[in-house]
Amino acid sequence: MKRNELPESLLEAVRYFADERRAHDFLVQIRWPGGVRCAHCNSDRVGKLVVSGKSGKERRIWNCKACKRQFTAKLGTIFQDSPLPLSKWLPAVWLVVNAKNGVSSHELARSLKITQKSAWHLGHRIRTAIQRGGGIVRLDGVVECDESFIGGLARNMHTNKREKKITVTGGANKTAVMGLLQRHSEKIPVSRVIAQVIPNVRRSVLIGAIKKYVSEGAEIHTDSGVGYNRMPQEYVHKVINHAECYVKDGVHTNTLENFWSLLKRTLKGTHVHVAPFHLFRYLDDQTYRFNERKESDQSRFLNAMRTVKNRRLTYKKLIGKGCKWDYPVRFS
Repeated sequence: MKRNELPESLLEAVRYFADERRAHDFLVQIRWPGGVRCAHCNSDRVGKLVVSGKSGKERRIWNCKACKRQFTAKLGTIFQDSPLPLSKWLPAVWLVVNAKNGVSSHELARSLKITQKSAWHLGHRIRTAIQRGGGIVRLDGVVECDESFIGGLARNMHTNKREKKITVTGGANKTAVMGLLQRHSEKIPVSRVIAQVIPNVRRSVLIGAIKKYVSEGAEIHTDSGVGYNRMPQEYVHKVINHAECYVKDGVHTNTLENFWSLLKRTLKGTHVHVAPFHLFRYLDDQTYRFNERKESDQSRFLNAMRTVKNRRLTYKKLIGKGCKWDYPVRFS
């Protein structure tokens, strides 16, 4: 598979993957660049590809000589057990990873000519593939830390609804998220971010996240929030008081504020409402695009496709029966 032969735009991707056999060959090559191996036992003792079409749909199957089981290229990936052809899946991946403000399930449904329910499941399966488990293992250099609250604005609610939902001031009725951004420098050409949902903004939670993701000796920039008081001595802590100014002597959290702006624009303008139970998936979605923003559309697509293995997300797991959150967070 030569990279210069692969599509570089959405239009080219739709045309390139319209041929189901070509789409299948692409998945095979990107999943097994060193040759096909068994999806069950990882053995290289694999029989010849068998193409069957007795049910009216073509199936491309291998037989493993080691474990005596059959497998397909979709097995063990986000595409497993999906009736949708790869000719629809691969353009959908291209759309999700390259749309700066995200793609809603309704837009995916119209573009792919499938139901909204299928498009919603499809979108979350793609977000599972691009999930990086926190983005980067450890941040270093200058790191900006800040928290934000995701939820509807009280001034846009009806009076009766506002009295029920807004019981106290601030973000108590919203979902808290925390971001840590490694600022770019001579050694770090592109700033990168980690974002995650947190239960609250208490000091133990905020400092715990910093210890988990930030290397000792890093320079931490925060606002004057009390949750960042008594920062551990292994970090250099600098504070910017937003009541006075937003930048002073190079100390600021403006780069992270830019990420919050992109995230909230995506949630409010594209998705309109999200369930707090699923909010972490949309954080992973926006984090991936932000961290890969200097790459080309083709590179973002290929990087996402290399992580579709072992990221299966069933519909039963997605809807999370009996989960804590059962209502949407609306943005209006």
